[in-house]
This record gives sequence, C-alpha cells and structure tokens, in this order.
Amino acid sequence: MNISELKERQGNVDITVKVKDIGEVREFNKFGKIGRVANATVSDDSGDIKLTLWNEDIDKIKVGDTLKLTNGFVNVFQGEKQLTTGKFGKLEVVSGDVTSSEEKKEKKKSK
Repeated sequence: MNISELKERQGNVDITVKVKDIGEVREFNKFGKIGRVANATVSDDSGDIKLTLWNEDIDKIKVGDTLKLTNGFVNVFQGEKQLTTGKFGKLEVVSGDVTSSEEKKEKKKSK
C-alpha cells in the first residue's frame, strides 16, 4: 500500500515509509496518567503524511529511519489525513529503502 492510496478512517493499514521529520514532543494528562505524543512526517514514492507517535514509539525512531506500520489507522485531524498505530497497530523500525507494494510482491515471487 502507498500513501497516495490511503483513505480517511481506513483501518488495517500495512505500509512502509521513511521518516523525514519529527515534530515537538508534547505531554498530556489523561485519566491521571502522563503520556507523550509527537507528529512525524513520513513519506514513500507517492507522497507524504503525518504519523502520530505515542509514548515509547517516539523514542524508537529518528529521521532517516524506514518504518513498517502494521494494522494502522488513518485519522483525520483538522481536515488532514494522519496515520496512527491506533489501539491494535504495531510500529517497527526496519532496514533498507522504502519499496512500493508492487516491488515487494515481485521480491516475494522471486524467492
């Protein structure tokens, strides 16, 4: 899947992106617990999108990293689409360049 294919309120998003920028980390208090949130700008060959990072995910990544988001969700905040791990998603740092979903399919076929 590519960024350009993402739709508002879409779930079950599996995508590989590259981190271009990480914004300021903000703290919040929810139900008496302190949490942290930051927005990163991520990209692939088809475009850019903001990725909302929560708590420990903020510390996992740095600019230039390639990330794999599994079971993510597309939110809309202030009229702008944003990716998030949501309640059930997973974010991991992977090595290598961002490849399109078509290139990934070809690699799997050739193995």
